[in-house]
Amino acid sequence: MDIEVGIQEEDMEGSWTLLSWLASCVMVFGGSLPYVPQYQEIQRSSITEGFSTCVCLLLLIANILRIFFWIGKQFELTLLLQSVVMIITMLAMLHLCCNIQHTNRVSTKQRHFTDLDLRYFWSWSAFEDYLLFCFAFTVLCAFLTLLLLDSVLFVEGLGSLAMLFDAILGVPQLLQNFHNHSTRGMRSGAKHGNADALSRRETYIALTTSPSPTGLSVLPQRRQHSPEPRRR
Repeated sequence: MDIEVGIQEEDMEGSWTLLSWLASCVMVFGGSLPYVPQYQEIQRSSITEGFSTCVCLLLLIANILRIFFWIGKQFELTLLLQSVVMIITMLAMLHLCCNIQHTNRVSTKQRHFTDLDLRYFWSWSAFEDYLLFCFAFTVLCAFLTLLLLDSVLFVEGLGSLAMLFDAILGVPQLLQNFHNHSTRGMRSGAKHGNADALSRRETYIALTTSPSPTGLSVLPQRRQHSPEPRRR
């Protein structure tokens, strides 16, 4: 009887391990998937007006901050990988938008990050300018983190700022739609991407931290003791 109970517990642990891996994969790539249809739509139509690149700005800042927050206060590695994947996704979106805008541009005037003109912030002519901004912002965060890593207030501030930029993610697209008086060119998946990402994140945290109904942890731990023999 004890052997059967042990086998059932091992099977349950194996099931929860598989569920945990599946949840991790969904978390890592799930936040970026809603932007795939948007990427395809822009590529197909060669029109970028329906998509606000400020969404990319907010997501880049939020996820860079989250990476440095992880350095100061480590959390689930899965959520860290999610931030890396999201940064790559947003850079890919910016690269596509820059290429299409360069093709459709009528004016020959070039605007660059190094001009330091706030009137044209995040409206630069080349993709390299966006990379330069991300590099400069990352270096600034790295310097401040190295300097203030022992400050709990600073580390928690990084996490709070990352959450703040996540929370206002829908504002730039809302303003873009209001300016265009239309949602044309905006895919529905990208519209709800942030809410879906937050929902997946909460579900993942619940799965990886809450005990299962059977009393076993969702992330199974190795049993340290063998089952106690049943007394006759």
